[in-house]
Amino acid sequence: MSSNDRKRLETVLAYHTAPTFMGFKCGSLLTLSVKDYDLDELARLFEEGCFGRRIRARFISRSKERTLIYVYDIKLLSELLTDTRITQFLSTYGYDKARDIDGCLDTLCRKLQEKDFPHEVGIFLGYPLEDVEGFIRNCGQRCKYCGIWKVYGDVERAKALFECYRSCRSRLCMMIENGKQLRSCVA
Repeated sequence: MSSNDRKRLETVLAYHTAPTFMGFKCGSLLTLSVKDYDLDELARLFEEGCFGRRIRARFISRSKERTLIYVYDIKLLSELLTDTRITQFLSTYGYDKARDIDGCLDTLCRKLQEKDFPHEVGIFLGYPLEDVEGFIRNCGQRCKYCGIWKVYGDVERAKALFECYRSCRSRLCMMIENGKQLRSCVA
């Protein structure tokens, strides 16, 4: 991969996954074009730990044109999946309480490849449980506020998170633009 291609790839990763790379969010989803990016090389970079020990990725679905990728912070996701309220909630959607992080991600990836979108994905993206439950209960309607996700619970807390995530994106993209490699910016 040329240095220009690598910088382009790191820029798109920084833009779409900054809060995850910087240790503020357990996971991010992004879709990349097969035509525009060397996704086999990207998979290799993740497998080799080129973005740090905490950052991992699951390549969920590949088509001729696009690939859906879940990028996650293994430490933050592991902590989240030990929360009893989270595990009880996920168990109602077919996630075995006794499973480890890989088992939960296997279930999530399988569900993301199915016809119906699994709204519990919000948990894996670091959305508050009350907002994920509210979205499901209200079929995406009647939220209190709409930002990065639809808010059904604590609006002020959500607004603070939205600002934190925007700030992460700005800072990380600026660092990449100024010549830093993504690996050196990871939390």
